[in-house]
Amino acid sequence: MAETKSKKGKGGNTAAMVSEMVRPITDELGLILWDVVFEKEGAYWYLRVFIDRDDDMPSMDDCENVTRPLSKLLDEKDPIEQSYILEVGSPGIGRELKKEEHFLRYLECPVRVRFIRENEKGEKEIIAALKEYNKDTITVMADGEESVIKLADTAFVKLADDEDLFDEDNGEEE
Repeated sequence: MAETKSKKGKGGNTAAMVSEMVRPITDELGLILWDVVFEKEGAYWYLRVFIDRDDDMPSMDDCENVTRPLSKLLDEKDPIEQSYILEVGSPGIGRELKKEEHFLRYLECPVRVRFIRENEKGEKEIIAALKEYNKDTITVMADGEESVIKLADTAFVKLADDEDLFDEDNGEEE
């Protein structure tokens, strides 16, 4: 069964529209609107709003403080034609960097870059320090060597802040 295009929009258009609706809420609460994603998983549509904080990870209270007014606003304006499940949460550790502000916020931080195809060194994935962002490329430093990577050649670029989570010796003393 083919899906018909709605006047109200789907996917990216819906996400952009909801971003405009939720941004005043996150701004008022001193939170960062990280991303909005509207996607279908199985039989259900999910409207996922990712929020962040400058000082720490968002709390459950932060998520609730965004969910309540956003849910009310969505009910009033009814901008999404199909049924969906609203989720408000943190982008978490290992968050994907998608937008200019994401890359600029994490300059000098370690990132995990997964390539669509192996790079010229035969690597499918690297972890490197993010040095520079341009619209179509990033510059990273790994093993003392700087590389310019076309974003079009990447499957994703994520913050590599979860490296020590799975180490057997995570710095705790016995």
